[in-house]
Amino acid sequence: MARRRPAADPEVQRVAGHFGELLQGRIGADGPVALISLPCPVLSLRAHLGGGAEFELGGEKILTLEQAQAFLRSLGLSLHGRVDFHTDMPVGGGAGASTAALVALARLAGYQGEPQALAEACVASEGASDPLMFPQPERLFWASRKGQFLAQLPPLPRFEVIGGFYGSMQRTDAGDSNFPDISDLLPVWTKAAEAGDLPTLAQLSSRSAQRTLVLRGAPTDPTQALAQELGALGHVIAHTGAARGLIFAPDTVPAHAESALRDAGFRQILRFQAGGR
Repeated sequence: MARRRPAADPEVQRVAGHFGELLQGRIGADGPVALISLPCPVLSLRAHLGGGAEFELGGEKILTLEQAQAFLRSLGLSLHGRVDFHTDMPVGGGAGASTAALVALARLAGYQGEPQALAEACVASEGASDPLMFPQPERLFWASRKGQFLAQLPPLPRFEVIGGFYGSMQRTDAGDSNFPDISDLLPVWTKAAEAGDLPTLAQLSSRSAQRTLVLRGAPTDPTQALAQELGALGHVIAHTGAARGLIFAPDTVPAHAESALRDAGFRQILRFQAGGR
């Protein structure tokens, strides 16, 4: 029998999103799609559980009621009351809004199991998942269509990202495997992370981004040119979605970076710190 969580008192669950992927692609020509996510503490989803006799969803439309009910059943959970979603990140922006909604929903319903089981339930619900349910997602080489990590990665040195959303929104299609082979990048990434070599890591992220943009028909994306113009170490993108960011060493972002991004057509400019040992 599903465990039923009452809504006697209002409750809020907050789940931080991510900001695209530092690396994403196929592991070999016929291998799985895998990625290294970039956690983003300034983008989050909040799920508010209020009273009510029946389970219902309100706020921003991220999940359908049927999807939410099936997801909870798969975990042996249920809810009654109204859940309202409010998010800082646009759906389809490549910042993990739908995964964050599922993780928040599970936590509102009292989920106390392992992150891996929650990841598998998210993949069963969506067909793909970001590793937002893990405490350090940037340290996982993540097979997003399988809900499994392929390798544990070293911690990253501290860095700063300034970016925004460019172009149209695009929700992840779990059947889409049109990504470049990045199997050559992972060993170099691991070695650079072990050494705390931020310039090399940033360049690897740029190479992965450019491979995807060229393969998927977006060679005129301005992010690489902006990185060069502003003296960034590299750049990061959502490999499906609109998130675009520039990677800098801490405290080196030029004062005019925000206006340069806005002039290039970026929306919802944001800035955050990532990494740290």
